[in-house]
Amino acid sequence: MTEQITGGLIRPAVTEAEAERIALERYGLTVVATELGSNQDRNFLLEEPDGTRSVLRVDNPVFGDEARDGQHAALEAYRAAGVAVASVLPGLNGELTQRFGDFAVRRSEFAAGEAMVDHGYLAPGVLAEFGALAAASVQALEGLSHPGLDRAHMWDMRVAHAETLKLAASIADHALRARVLDAAEDAQRELAKVAEALAVQAIHGDLTDDNVMGRRGDDSRLHPHTVLDLGDLAYGWRVAELAVTVASMLHHEPARPLRALETIAAFHESAPLTLAEARALWPLVVLRATVLVASGWRQLEIDGDNAYARDRVAGEQAIFDAATTVPLAEVTELVLARLGFPGRAAGAGLAAVSTPTGAGGRPLNAMLPGLTGEVRILDPGVESETLDAGKWMAGNAESCLVADALAGGADAAVFPYGVYRLTRTVVDATDPAATWPSFTEIWVAGGAALEVTAPVDARVRSVSADAITLEVDVDWLLQIAGVLPDVRPGTVLRAGAGIGSLARSAKARPITVSLLRADAPLRVTTAEPAPPTFALPDRVPAWRRFTHDPASFLGLPTLAQRDEAADEQLRREHIFASAQERYYERPMQIERGWRHHLIDTTGRAYIDMVNNVTGIGHGHPGVADAVNRQIRILNTNSRFLYRELAEYSERLLALLPQNSGLDTVLLVNSGSEAVDLALRLAQAATGRKTVVALREAYHGWTMASDAVTTSAYDNPFALQNRPDWVHVSDVPNRFRGTYRGEGTGPRYAADLGDDLQALAEAGRDVAAFICESVLGNAGGVVLPEGYLADVYVRVRAAGGLCIADEVQVGFGRMGSSFWGFEQSGVIPDIVTIAKPMGNGFPIGGVITSKRIADALATQGQFFSSAGGNPLSCRVGIAVLDAMRDEGLQENARIVGGRLADGFRALAEKHQIVGPIHGEGLYLGVELVRDRGTLEPATQEAAAICERLRELGVIVLTTSERSNVLKVKPPLTLSAESADFVVAALDRVLTEGW
Repeated sequence: MTEQITGGLIRPAVTEAEAERIALERYGLTVVATELGSNQDRNFLLEEPDGTRSVLRVDNPVFGDEARDGQHAALEAYRAAGVAVASVLPGLNGELTQRFGDFAVRRSEFAAGEAMVDHGYLAPGVLAEFGALAAASVQALEGLSHPGLDRAHMWDMRVAHAETLKLAASIADHALRARVLDAAEDAQRELAKVAEALAVQAIHGDLTDDNVMGRRGDDSRLHPHTVLDLGDLAYGWRVAELAVTVASMLHHEPARPLRALETIAAFHESAPLTLAEARALWPLVVLRATVLVASGWRQLEIDGDNAYARDRVAGEQAIFDAATTVPLAEVTELVLARLGFPGRAAGAGLAAVSTPTGAGGRPLNAMLPGLTGEVRILDPGVESETLDAGKWMAGNAESCLVADALAGGADAAVFPYGVYRLTRTVVDATDPAATWPSFTEIWVAGGAALEVTAPVDARVRSVSADAITLEVDVDWLLQIAGVLPDVRPGTVLRAGAGIGSLARSAKARPITVSLLRADAPLRVTTAEPAPPTFALPDRVPAWRRFTHDPASFLGLPTLAQRDEAADEQLRREHIFASAQERYYERPMQIERGWRHHLIDTTGRAYIDMVNNVTGIGHGHPGVADAVNRQIRILNTNSRFLYRELAEYSERLLALLPQNSGLDTVLLVNSGSEAVDLALRLAQAATGRKTVVALREAYHGWTMASDAVTTSAYDNPFALQNRPDWVHVSDVPNRFRGTYRGEGTGPRYAADLGDDLQALAEAGRDVAAFICESVLGNAGGVVLPEGYLADVYVRVRAAGGLCIADEVQVGFGRMGSSFWGFEQSGVIPDIVTIAKPMGNGFPIGGVITSKRIADALATQGQFFSSAGGNPLSCRVGIAVLDAMRDEGLQENARIVGGRLADGFRALAEKHQIVGPIHGEGLYLGVELVRDRGTLEPATQEAAAICERLRELGVIVLTTSERSNVLKVKPPLTLSAESADFVVAALDRVLTEGW
């Protein structure tokens, strides 16, 4: 390799007018030239009169012809491998390289698309695509050999450390300069350990978001496509190609640098990294960041008029900040874990550790031989039974668990290592909390002083005022904090030897025990041991490698939690039908809910904006108590006599408008069954078969309820395969339907009247008309004013019955009314109910008049094995009690109004937000690409939901076009959570998805 070039480079002094002259003289083109940005060259966009565009590059004189020829060879290699590149176009003399004075000039194809550098947020899939592109680059160039590639330049990552040191003096910010130099030294130290094992080949060297043009996909996201600018092409470390790409990903969301693991994993999948390359990767990312910052400041120092370089300084520092946010050693372990490399094997001493002889097999006796009573293992985890009814949200939840255990007679209470703590969960937050303990925490009941002994053979490494660190293996340290040491550093101990004491106290006394790798980022020092740490969920894979569960040292069971989401997904794939839906591209595993929050197995909380089934909130203690009490007493079927059935039915009827004429309740198991029964009742009562349903409706999955389900979202062939007894009428959607705007109700009703007349003339008199009281499947669209009242009159005049499907919109969800049909001022003949009745417990029902219900006797007896059983009824009563006592309908009105106002404010700010549908806590946010044509933003909506999940909000799409965000949370939704949801959506629409 020839002598390297150091420092920044002054760009060639070529103006736009001169670029136009070059185009004319060397390429025979009349163009308008517009300068593009560059640190060291001059680039111009050339536009011909017919709109044809190309790019002119004036190379810095430091680059020779051999380097250019090597770039041309690389372009051929890329094309052969299927990597999209912009070709160099020959001049009038047929040569790729032209001359203009002392400068070399080349003209390239214009790469259509959008620059990705300023795009903001990049989705996980896009980050992965960059990794795949970097892999394709090294694979395409792997066999390329050319003398022009053997050149020295400052962007060769093999000299990044040296370049940082030479350029750092240009950083005028002294604090930043110190940080850059410290980071460079740390990275170089780690890199030196593996540098000799790193493969060298031809690489692009600058495969960044600035040198890749993106193209919009069907999901509206910008995807990397065309590779540009081979100015840094040379021989270099193969892994440096990936490091450079990864570094350029960091400024897109600098607060979350570990998202770049998506890029790394995708590269590895296509072009597997060696262990040495995996260990070198993040040190190279850091060094890339340091040299970017240092060179950026240097470029401004020597070329202060370079607006491109000036604009890049902030982005380069964001890359550096992100690259150094997480300790270097920790990110390296995260990389190794993500790529499947095994953790460091335990030494023989550590692997052989077991509970010491003489401990009597009693928990903790190896360390606290004076303990004679019970040692109770506490469960602060996501599935803890003792943290029900929201107890985990109390600031003193952990101390309460300890106090209860000690008050119950235990001598000590233990929080185990490696169990994600629900007690540390934070709600209404865009980022998860640190919930994973890297230590075992022991609380000893108050009392006399207790001797503390070494649980294993060890050597004392260090002591402090209240902690001892023992070397138990060549690479592993046992740290015991919360004790008064009585031992000196360097002392060699046998298991059971005294090392200190636990001070006398009337209060419970905590001890933490950590088993740490000696090179852990927060490792103990000879001065003071690091405090025990809780890890963020995305950093746990590293801490599983830096720590071990000390349970075996302490005579305790190993309870460390493992991640199950991937395994659970595979289990489902093996046993589920392909038709069964699953939310999200990368689903989290949800194992707990409380009110309007869902919590995954890592303790990450999400605001649940879709679970209208749990109307009174997840984990409701009233429902839980009702189930527990009733199931212990009696659960049988409704043919027997018991009070719960009548009591619940009476409670339901009392909620109907006065003088409704609805006086009979039939209970079943689900909404689908309720609709099925309602249709059967209508046909029996009228002696007719024909049912009129509305287009774009969902009513259930049983044979009959599916027959009146017309939504193409649920069944693409819904309108083609309806049975002959179902007639589908136009959906009265005043935003997207045949008639739009205000005052459309009468027109839609008249059209349905025409349908009824046509059916009668065809000998198909109507038995029933079924309609959701609010068009739920369309996105919570409220029916046009007067529509339902007009239609009910017409249906009844034709001899039919009116069925109101209240499965989704009933039970207080509308806020201003308990029933959805009350919004239209009507009384149906039959009402179907389900979802919120049992708050997740399977209950459904039909409310009608005795006259209609008795008609069912003509077809035999009605019976539902579980419908109306004592357990179901008791749950239903508990739900109604909670709604009344907690004012949930009023909460739906107030918070729903606040939420709707927030969404409407977003519509004024973001063009993609169209109509806001619904009322109360049944809302729909319709997303459109064009407000005039209402072209649905279907792919955008799906991507936005994925992004919202990252920020802690669960929202999903609905409507036949899947472009409406359905908002139907538990009625417990708080104003704070509503505001958080609006802010999160605003962030997504601002930053991208």
